Amino acid sequence: MTGIIVIGGGIAGISAAARLSAHAHVTVIEAEDALGYHASGRSAALFEENYGCASVVALNRASAAYHQPYLTPRGFLLLGRTGEDTGFEADLADLNSVEITVDEARTFVPILNDTVTRAAYHASAQDIDTDRMIQDFAKVVRGNGGQIITGKRVTGLEHGSNWTVHCGTDAFTAQMVVNAAGAWADQIATLAGVRPIGITPCRRSMARIPAPGGHDVTKWPIFFGVGETWYAKPDAGKLLVSPADEDAVEPHDAWADDMVLAEGLDRYAQHVTEPVTRVENTWAGLRSFSPDRTLVLGRDPARPSFIWCAGQGGYGFQTAPAASQLVADLTLEHPSELDPGVIAALSPERFA
Repeated sequence: MTGIIVIGGGIAGISAAARLSAHAHVTVIEAEDALGYHASGRSAALFEENYGCASVVALNRASAAYHQPYLTPRGFLLLGRTGEDTGFEADLADLNSVEITVDEARTFVPILNDTVTRAAYHASAQDIDTDRMIQDFAKVVRGNGGQIITGKRVTGLEHGSNWTVHCGTDAFTAQMVVNAAGAWADQIATLAGVRPIGITPCRRSMARIPAPGGHDVTKWPIFFGVGETWYAKPDAGKLLVSPADEDAVEPHDAWADDMVLAEGLDRYAQHVTEPVTRVENTWAGLRSFSPDRTLVLGRDPARPSFIWCAGQGGYGFQTAPAASQLVADLTLEHPSELDPGVIAALSPERFA
């Protein structure tokens, strides 16, 4: 049986490993002590088919059926203020939403203030049970005889008749390697002697605040400003607020920038009647983008036994079912159900 090493235990890596494990002996190597530690563990956890560029939307739609057991209704609410009409119209079209009155918007989020002049709503956005999805993919890997090794950081890769992946004094061998290392994907490529793609990690900061004004926020939609300059999302009876920042950084265990968070909280506060009086905790994650901001999935053109599964940006969970299936199909040379144009748009060959 073909041996495949998957580097990275976030949603990208563990879903690809699950798809591959029915046809190959799979070993997942994760640097941290748990799966989904970095970007996957700090996701907004939302599924919205229309969110992303054309190739991402195609993956979203191909993933929709798989997601169903993991989804609960959420909805999203777009908010515009005076002078933001052009941006509002663009977001309205991109997100395939329906414009509603501001009074109707207040039935969803009653704390909206009088500066909000336009609103649009889309009911199809849904929360994803991200932890259960990761654990279910992990169960598939183990059920098919695969290994999941945590707490092992890759320190070197060598290619001869097989790949040898070094993790300090430990070494693992396989015929193929899947690079699902997230923010570290280009570093893994460099260790492997493969030309980097140009994957850029970008910080996304988050603050958790108490429920505004004591409201029950459980059924509120995610709501956000024009151009996604901030968003707020209910979470366990509290409200998560993000400045939707995308500051390029080096790969690291990210933390929130206090000034960036303060700016995002202020943008949120300009739309609501309840002031932010307390921040309970803050954190950040890394969203990693390719140069054209879409995923990189498939065999490296110069080293076909090195497979890319990277550049998920902010779309990792919502694209994972279809993206992982495509990675498995391309790795195992199985036919894919995706449109050839979409496959080409995602291929690493576009950067050759």
